[in-house]
Amino acid sequence: MIVIHHNPDCGTSRNVLNVIQQAGYDPVIIDYQQQGWTKPQLLGLFAAAELTPKTALRVTKSPAKELGLLEDNVSDEQILAAMLQYPILVNRPIVCSPKGVKLCRPSESVLDLLDQWPAGPFSKEDGELIIDSHNQRVG
Repeated sequence: MIVIHHNPDCGTSRNVLNVIQQAGYDPVIIDYQQQGWTKPQLLGLFAAAELTPKTALRVTKSPAKELGLLEDNVSDEQILAAMLQYPILVNRPIVCSPKGVKLCRPSESVLDLLDQWPAGPFSKEDGELIIDSHNQRVG
């Protein structure tokens, strides 16, 4: 089973979902902006993906700076509390598969979590090739 914590407004998240689906998987899609996060859920995902709240913090196109979360003296506990209040602060997409849990940025990093890939050639929505015509990863 594949689970993606997804933001449909994010190009990277859309690319990752497309790779998963084109590879033949029917993932569980969690729109975390609609559903929000729980503290145990975030702690579990971060531990499995070897992230901390600080390394999982989305700093662009989020209120992180306005909330003062980019200062050196901000604790992981403060960042985690803000993430629960403002789900957009969690960088995405986070994908869970039998091969592990990963923050999939850049989007082609999701290939590390999949046993099967989309047939090549395969490109991201911006046209960047990520799987060539010989079904080999590009880059």
